[in-house]
Amino acid sequence: MENEGLFLGVAENAVDKARKMGAQLAEAYISSTKELNIDVREARVETMKLAEERGLGLRVVRDGRTGFSFSTDLSPQGIEEASRQALANCEKTAEDPFNTLPPPGRAYPDLDIYDPAIREATVEQKIEMARQMEEFARAYDPRVKVIETSTYQDGESLVTVANSLGLSAVFKGSYCGIYLALAAGEGDNSQTGFAMDFSLKYSSLKPEDTGRKAARRAVRMLGATPVTTRKAAVVLEPYIATGFLGIISSVLTADAVQKGRSLFAGKVGSNVASGKVTIIDDGTLAGGIGSAPFDGEGVPTARTVLIDKGVLKQYLYNTYTAAKDGVSSTGNGVRGSFKGTPEVGVTNFFIEAGQTPAGDLIKGVANGLYVTEVMGMHTANPISGDFSVGVSGLLIENGEITAPVRGMAMGGNIIELFNSVDMVGNDLQFFGSKGSPTIRIAEMTISGQ
Repeated sequence: MENEGLFLGVAENAVDKARKMGAQLAEAYISSTKELNIDVREARVETMKLAEERGLGLRVVRDGRTGFSFSTDLSPQGIEEASRQALANCEKTAEDPFNTLPPPGRAYPDLDIYDPAIREATVEQKIEMARQMEEFARAYDPRVKVIETSTYQDGESLVTVANSLGLSAVFKGSYCGIYLALAAGEGDNSQTGFAMDFSLKYSSLKPEDTGRKAARRAVRMLGATPVTTRKAAVVLEPYIATGFLGIISSVLTADAVQKGRSLFAGKVGSNVASGKVTIIDDGTLAGGIGSAPFDGEGVPTARTVLIDKGVLKQYLYNTYTAAKDGVSSTGNGVRGSFKGTPEVGVTNFFIEAGQTPAGDLIKGVANGLYVTEVMGMHTANPISGDFSVGVSGLLIENGEITAPVRGMAMGGNIIELFNSVDMVGNDLQFFGSKGSPTIRIAEMTISGQ
């Protein structure tokens, strides 16, 4: 990728230009990204896409008003035009005393987030990885009938931030991953399965494990039948628990709290989950897909314990929301790209692993459901915490998994759900940048036939 120093020079020039044109505060954010996506079906490449994007986002503050513009033209003329546009946009925004930028602060964490092996691997090797995944899935069980998608993807990015308070920083990062979705069939019964493996290290991807895992997920659900309504213990496998965790990721931000859109507003110091539950956001996590030395404003990332043994400790902040509450940014000023300003968002967001082996969460259950699939999670209300979802899974009887079941529904409130957790497994798994171990809920009503 391009020279790191080159972009730093461009960013610093953009800040100088905006200052000379009348900005009291100015910030330049430059990102240069490359993404490769390969889809294989029936051992042949179906699609291959390489996308590159590079540009500058310029944020300025004048008389308490903030203005923003972006450009893909990094020439002196392009920068001048972006500065003019950002300053003109100040006129359209309201004055706000909390519009500010972060000064240079504590040292950035030293993170291993760039793997040259991703770039060095040939396209043929990457295609082979997707092909192997498909092969291992088919070999796992003859009932695996259709491979919907076998995908390899990777990306690298160079991120630069400079501002008029003297902050100047750059980092390079990369990631890679594989994903498989398939269907297994027996008679006229068909079930789907998937698996994914995302990593910062090319050598740690395991196509064999991923292929078998997707096949196992589909095959174990063949012959699933509906059951009657019951009150039972519910064990959520890591992927499903991560889905429920995702509902609350946006409402643990100071932005949601300040706008009155969070069910956690005013609850710092209160119990909002069971004592078994600790929820953390950690932008410095070793091996984390969401790890980076600094956020979209150049603030060092950090490990923030949001809920500690059930007690709400704090929220996530960027510079603006922190100024509003008179606290420090937690390094969560997240940007989707150079085309937008920093919103408050999560980095690596997860439920901390417990001490108990995941199998023991099932062994202790006389009558329960191991949930492996949820339908309609997107309909959950993150402001009230209410959810109603369709579920499928495996029956637990006398500590053993017995039969696959489907066509049930589960509803309630996310705070009640987390308050009812009575066991947390030691098997924390990440799905992208969010993760959870297996968790067990003491009792829930499962609606069936």
